[in-house]
Amino acid sequence: MKSSCKMTDDIRVALQVLRKGGVILYPTDTIWGIGCDATNVAAVKRIYEIKQRNDTRNMLVLLDTTALLDRYIREVPPMAWDLAELTDKPLTIIYPGAKNLAENLVADDGTIGIRIVQDDFCRELISQLRKPLVSTSANISGKPWPESFRNIDPVIFQRVDYVVKWRQEDHTKAKPSGVIKLGLHGEIEVIRP
Repeated sequence: MKSSCKMTDDIRVALQVLRKGGVILYPTDTIWGIGCDATNVAAVKRIYEIKQRNDTRNMLVLLDTTALLDRYIREVPPMAWDLAELTDKPLTIIYPGAKNLAENLVADDGTIGIRIVQDDFCRELISQLRKPLVSTSANISGKPWPESFRNIDPVIFQRVDYVVKWRQEDHTKAKPSGVIKLGLHGEIEVIRP
């Protein structure tokens, strides 16, 4: 019961920060991430600044359900529906034809990586935000991604607006999701198995 209240409190505070255009440090279904409202250009720009990287590299977006894919992708490749729903491990799919997202989030070729999260915290946060959530590894560009909360560079803590408390004590080694890129005509490219 106590941890449930803690998660609820964390979600409430994180939502306040995100709705004001802020940036959070939070646990995902993979590694700890830096996130913001994926429709807010200024918030996305701040994440690039926090990570000290150019905004020419795209970041991925988290959604809580496949039902929202049509809202952010012009034409969802048919195989994406099965892949997103049937995968047994976290999978980021790079889709062509991104729409309704901050323009500095979308790659030069118009693609965007989207993962449907299974993590309870993320699902509830995204559901209540009613917008997609940016997710990028909680590290400075060029440095290793953190395997757990205790591996996050202290500089990150100073630069974000809120650090989620939920799952900070979980020291299970985490790893990024698999990544595949889909085309509209059945093309599939494995980026990270």
